[in-house]
Amino acid sequence: MNSSAPTPTTAPRFYDGSEYAKDNSVGFLMKVALAVLVRNLEHQLRGLDLTGSQWHPLLHVHQGCDTVAACAREMQTDAGAMTRMLDRLEAKGLLVRERSCSDRRVVNLSLTPRGSEVAAQIPHVLSEVLNEHLRGFSPKEFAQLLDLLRRFIANGEALAEANKAAPGPQLVVQERDPEENNDNNPS
Repeated sequence: MNSSAPTPTTAPRFYDGSEYAKDNSVGFLMKVALAVLVRNLEHQLRGLDLTGSQWHPLLHVHQGCDTVAACAREMQTDAGAMTRMLDRLEAKGLLVRERSCSDRRVVNLSLTPRGSEVAAQIPHVLSEVLNEHLRGFSPKEFAQLLDLLRRFIANGEALAEANKAAPGPQLVVQERDPEENNDNNPS
């Protein structure tokens, strides 16, 4: 008897532990890509008198993160490390911290006028550096890279959930509209 029942499809296995090479590891390559990106960002952000650890919380506050605890969660760091970063930003006159009147445990954050001015420039620096890293990519390749990274993240989140791994950061990754024409959209 010939059984024509469909067999479950299995995902391809791209890695084999007996032949693993870090130079072909997606994880290693993403780590190197991030390190190079951070190095170039830090170099460019020196023009704003910001270090690599200072621009990130400043941008978060500029984009609406208004408490120390919320910024620590967003940046996946502990409150102590966040406090030290904020100490430096406050010493530079870029932000102020103020205890909440309704809950003394909460420390509210706000930018000074100078902090707002500096923070408003950060996205432009980030865009310039990212565009340099994407030099030579077509709009279609850029869209594909974003889609592949989103899929990689979704697969990792699903695996973490299945393994009941500790919760990770609550990052918001915007989905692309499938109706968008990837050939004509450079973003």
